[in-house]
Amino acid sequence: MAPPFPTDRPALVRRLRAAGCVYAEDEADLLLAAADSPAALAGLTERRVAGEPLEHLLGWAEFCGLRIAVAPGVFVPRGRTALLVEAAAAVTGPAPAVVDLCCGSGGTTVALAHRLAPRWLAAADIDPAAVACARRNLAGLAAEVFEGDLFTPLPPRWRGRLDLVVANAPYVPTAAVALMPAEARLHEAPVALDGGPDGLAVLRRVAAGAVRWLAPGGHLAVEVSAVQADALCAALRALGLVPSVRHDEDLDATAVTARRPA
Repeated sequence: MAPPFPTDRPALVRRLRAAGCVYAEDEADLLLAAADSPAALAGLTERRVAGEPLEHLLGWAEFCGLRIAVAPGVFVPRGRTALLVEAAAAVTGPAPAVVDLCCGSGGTTVALAHRLAPRWLAAADIDPAAVACARRNLAGLAAEVFEGDLFTPLPPRWRGRLDLVVANAPYVPTAAVALMPAEARLHEAPVALDGGPDGLAVLRRVAAGAVRWLAPGGHLAVEVSAVQADALCAALRALGLVPSVRHDEDLDATAVTARRPA
């Protein structure tokens, strides 16, 4: 859709490319579509060149073919997390009870809502801004969104009855957070990025809680880096869970599922 005002698209593309935007042509088209005046376009362009995430400027991110609302400071869903959605859906039976922990904007929850027919669907995050964003995205999908640390805010009646626990928990080692792209490091909540000394601190807590909250035969599904998968699987086995690893080279993604034995 053409903008309602004259623009110099080639100049915009050149400026974005000079700022390091790899997909400058696509970003230019999105910024042009989002702006309703030359002044608005100039403002969006200045903020993008300064390093703000494109998704925060647009107010949405594309994830699993869906448009997910995002807000400043909220973790932007990554394309690689599509593998987590696929892995979780593959191990889940009919009408599951599902919880998405560390839900961020709720993108994974929304994607699972479209793939499954849950008898109960919930999401949780410790970040109030993320919870507010997830509630926007999950409005009308018969899903509850809780604010709190991992399993803590969930209704006690679901303890031991969940069929699927999903978590895109932070898994970047603390020392590596400073090496992340500025878009993430400066504009997303640290609690969504920092996974502790080895990157697995939050995921170990998720796994320990899953043992108590999963029904026999239920599954945990999480995202992790390829180099962390073996260590995570060892931790899962130590808890009595049976892990399996999936890699997708095209997405540069790794997902681990783990079954609680019946």
